[in-house]
Amino acid sequence: MEVVNQNFSVAQFLRDVADSLELKLAGHRDDSPVDIRMPEVSRPGFVLTGFTEKYQHERIQVLGGAEYSFLERLSAEDMERAIANLFIKPVPCIIVTRGQKPCEALVRQADEHGIPLLSTERKTTPFIRSLTSYLADYFSPRGTVHGSLVDVYGVGLLFSGPSGIGKSEVALDLVERGHRLVADDVVHLIKRGDDVLIGRGDDFLKHFMEIRGVGVVDVREMFGIRAIRIQKRIEVEVKLENWKEGKYYDRTGLDYETSEILGIEIPKVLLPILPGKNITVIAETIAMNHMLKIYGLDPAERFNRQISEGIARRGRVRTLDYLRKDEE
Repeated sequence: MEVVNQNFSVAQFLRDVADSLELKLAGHRDDSPVDIRMPEVSRPGFVLTGFTEKYQHERIQVLGGAEYSFLERLSAEDMERAIANLFIKPVPCIIVTRGQKPCEALVRQADEHGIPLLSTERKTTPFIRSLTSYLADYFSPRGTVHGSLVDVYGVGLLFSGPSGIGKSEVALDLVERGHRLVADDVVHLIKRGDDVLIGRGDDFLKHFMEIRGVGVVDVREMFGIRAIRIQKRIEVEVKLENWKEGKYYDRTGLDYETSEILGIEIPKVLLPILPGKNITVIAETIAMNHMLKIYGLDPAERFNRQISEGIARRGRVRTLDYLRKDEE
């Protein structure tokens, strides 16, 4: 399932984000011999001073106000040497922020090494924040699963199970009760950070659903814009399966099961299907129970503790009663 996006070219990078990040060419090259390989960016202030031992040349290089002010204070000869330090190793591209006009030496050396030189009117810190967010999203592990994703009371429930088990029907019933559909049939996954799993719908399928015996329905048109959402964090997997006689199903909630998706573990609830079982209400209960656990209250553990304390208390009471009635 796990898919990690490969390196991508500076030309593709420009096509994707030139407008949103207000990037424009300041040199004469729009592509680089070096692909973008990392989601982080670098501000090479120390490199300009000559300290190149820790030069993170694989990253996009950003020259902000501080770096450019340093260059402007140098003599023409020292500026040439400082800029040359940027090109001692191949870099994907160099971006000058704050609307600063790149000096002639920087433009010339970038062209000589075949490295794209870009500029933006944006201030350095907000620009780096936006650029890093885009790169982190691009390089995030991705995948797809077959199932339905519904936002139930703010909790992302991923319904999985064999084809025909009723995932879409459960999702539709939840939408009718006021919850929000994120995706049906195909759920696209993206890993954010170390422990956040985001689910999205398919761009082609959008919020259409196939209901066996009925056909394809448009949830957005049928229930309104409030019945859908574009993406949602997946917090619990609800795995549906047909009831199997003799199989053990957890009845206390003390046995925790988890699923691992894209390297992230999330709670899993195995839900057997049989006639007369209200899966929709149970799904709502799963969501509310999960929220209770987030707020530090585990009903199963609390119930188990109360039983244990009650048994211990009864034993003490019986011993005291026996001693009071013992006349010897």
